[in-house]
Amino acid sequence: MSGSIGKGGNAAMYISQHQANSKNERLADPAPLAMGGFATTLLSVSLAMMNFRDVSTQTLFVGDLCFVAFFGLLISAQWEMVRGNTFSYTVLSAYALFYAGYGANMIPSFGIIDAYGGYTSEYYNAFGFFILLWGVFNLFFLIASIRFNLVYILIFLSLELCLCFDAASQFKRGDGRFSTSKTFSTVAGAFAFTASILGYYTVLHYLCEESLPVSVPMGDTSRYFKKCTLASGKANDDLV
Repeated sequence: MSGSIGKGGNAAMYISQHQANSKNERLADPAPLAMGGFATTLLSVSLAMMNFRDVSTQTLFVGDLCFVAFFGLLISAQWEMVRGNTFSYTVLSAYALFYAGYGANMIPSFGIIDAYGGYTSEYYNAFGFFILLWGVFNLFFLIASIRFNLVYILIFLSLELCLCFDAASQFKRGDGRFSTSKTFSTVAGAFAFTASILGYYTVLHYLCEESLPVSVPMGDTSRYFKKCTLASGKANDDLV
């Protein structure tokens, strides 16, 4: 948009855009809270998936899943919507709901496991579908993240591999192949661990950007898509 003020509608558009930019400058950045909740919760689950210190049951992490991640990401997502970041809003909202749904499966009072008669083959296959379809959803985030930076690409790639291997683990468990299932679960946990560490790296990036004269590189890739962005007439929409 031109910096000059034209007649009628053009003036109104300029003023509206200026007010929106001024408003965004006054808003706090929701990124550290969102990525911190995301990374902390995912790291906890990944350690159990890899059976660290003989911990494999994830029930204790329901608090992280249904409160820390769910509320942290969902609240942050609303601020991203206010800031006009569609991609950020979609990603944070989606993972807030995923974490809540994942945690809900572990709450006994919900009766989800009992509905399948316990840990049956049908339950594991259904859980595998749940994980796999979120992998399909995450694939769109991975594709879209290419125009942001290398760290986001690696986060979504790690999540994609985690979800695929976790789904495979559930399917193998449903087939009664528990040894193979455990191997797939460990691999999935390793990719989840990688994504969580990258999430913490992102938190460091934003906190240093906010309070320290230190730049933590993210591997910007947006410069390769500037021509496409200008052609579409859209401004860059940063992820958190």
